[in-house]
Amino acid sequence: MDDLTFTPETLYRLPWSLADNAISWLEPTSQCNLYCDGCYRENRKNSHLPLDEIRQQLLLFKKNRKTDSVSIAGGEPLMHPHILEIVKMVKEMGWKPVINTNGELLTPELLHKLKQAGVTGFTFHIDSGQKRAGWNGKNELELNELRYKLAKMLKTEGNLSCSFNMTVYPENMQYVPELVKWSQEHIDMIHLMVFILYRAAFRNEYDYYAGKEKISLDNLFYNKEDSPERSELTSPQLVDLIRTVEPNFMPCAFLNGTIKPDTFKWLLSGRIANKHQVFAYVGPKFMELAQTFKHIFTDSYMAYASPAIIKRARSYFLLSFMDKGVLKAAKEYFRTFISNPKAFFSRVYYQSIMIIQPVDHLENGEMNMCDGCPDITAYDNKLVWSCRLEELYKYGEWMRATPKNANENSKSPKIEINTDKIEEQKKK
Repeated sequence: MDDLTFTPETLYRLPWSLADNAISWLEPTSQCNLYCDGCYRENRKNSHLPLDEIRQQLLLFKKNRKTDSVSIAGGEPLMHPHILEIVKMVKEMGWKPVINTNGELLTPELLHKLKQAGVTGFTFHIDSGQKRAGWNGKNELELNELRYKLAKMLKTEGNLSCSFNMTVYPENMQYVPELVKWSQEHIDMIHLMVFILYRAAFRNEYDYYAGKEKISLDNLFYNKEDSPERSELTSPQLVDLIRTVEPNFMPCAFLNGTIKPDTFKWLLSGRIANKHQVFAYVGPKFMELAQTFKHIFTDSYMAYASPAIIKRARSYFLLSFMDKGVLKAAKEYFRTFISNPKAFFSRVYYQSIMIIQPVDHLENGEMNMCDGCPDITAYDNKLVWSCRLEELYKYGEWMRATPKNANENSKSPKIEINTDKIEEQKKK
């Protein structure tokens, strides 16, 4: 069996930085039509930014940050009355507009207009922590019906990248392996699956300050009294969980933490597969080549590759001499000529799986952020972390944490993976 251990030394460290990144993050509104458990943005009515302010934010990106794609997020961006103009504005500045949405307002008619305006892809956030009419109480596998409907809509429109985000809590983590399998079954429509590990916005064992003033957490909406106390997963734990159904699952690239360089804040894997078989996961050299050549020829790093490129994965075999993962995929593919002809004669795709481990609260009160974070946005003519915007909205500066008791063990409880539930899901 292959060695499946991975460390920062064995993976490719994605070259993204504050000034040169694959993605930038635009929030034209904070208003939303859904409640999502774990959301870090307050739902503010009448919070749509005017077009001139949106343009100023984009110009800040243009001045300070090389970018391939702009994530148009929120809030719910499809609620903005000028969403078509926003997409056009992003496209005219030379970037790929990608809409991050819950999908509730998307119709085939609106999708067609957005495509004409220049949108290149969508990231749909769907999970069981949301309050959706007609879907409350549904688990992640049941929600695949909704995911399929949206992916099919994009495929019908044609040549749009399709991604899905899911927030992973201890309550729904057992469904992650099955979602990895489900995304392979629909690899012709789904190009990226993202699993975002839940993180509590604030922890009871700390006091919080803005400047010299101690902050009452009651003033921040995402410190909800009725939120359950949850243990916090890590990226390697989710890798182990996925390997219960995909034993050869292997990351190839990562982003580290700002304080702890050995943490996997963005952990990326890519598999060469079709609906019938996963041939192999690419190695770090493949991702290094993809990012490097993209930057040489376009002056920006890669994000959201087009479906036209993704469905030509057989051509990646030409890189077998440079990447062990691609070499293994090529060998496995040609073996299927005898062992699995359906797999051999079916189109081969490239599909990405991303695990994101957001901000970690360290014992001394420091925040271990994502170094080279792609979700950097604009605020007050500065580039800032989008996941902590609420602190700036409320206090105009970042908050800092101080342990209430320096001798108190402030670590989160250890996560226990229920293997019985996993095996039960595999049988289903």
